[in-house]
Amino acid sequence: MRFLYVMDPMCAWCYGFQPELEQFLNMHPHIKMDWVVGGLAPDTNQPMAQSLRETIASYWYQIEDRTQVTFNHDFWSSNTPYRSTYQACRAIIAAESLSENSAQSMAKAIQSAYYQQAKNPSLGHTLAACAEAIGLDTQAFLDRLASNQTESEFQRHLGVAQQLQVSGFPALFFINSENRAFPLALGFCQAAELAQRFGQIQDIE
Repeated sequence: MRFLYVMDPMCAWCYGFQPELEQFLNMHPHIKMDWVVGGLAPDTNQPMAQSLRETIASYWYQIEDRTQVTFNHDFWSSNTPYRSTYQACRAIIAAESLSENSAQSMAKAIQSAYYQQAKNPSLGHTLAACAEAIGLDTQAFLDRLASNQTESEFQRHLGVAQQLQVSGFPALFFINSENRAFPLALGFCQAAELAQRFGQIQDIE
């Protein structure tokens, strides 16, 4: 039995969901959780269109209204944003491969850099700083980030997300002893809702 969490570290709703997720996981410390990065936006070096910047910036205010998190809105004036999250996803895989069970720490470091410190996780130096912040060797991390091994694992993650028919993030599943997947969250929800759904699944089981 395990939980499986499909997310993207540059998904603002995943950032908003993180406190709820942690509260729920603290209720079930003996159940392992696998992190799957689903890849919100492919690689690009083209700056984000102004209209998209304004749309995403408006989402941040909506998420603040609904969740426990806050955003550093200076990001939009102090950076050149890119609609490109794949490298941040690879960073989580690279971190996990260098230090087991570091996926959550790396995801939170990226979220902190992006949403609280107004740094740009589409850029390699930001991701390297996140890796250093969680105790990884910077050069080893950059080497692993650029490796074929990481790219292959990232493609596997994308395949898992597709197999589970995940169309948006965050998405949390319970995988039972027969390897059947039960959705606990398909989009933002609160810890109490996760607990209720998990209880219903356990009753069925």
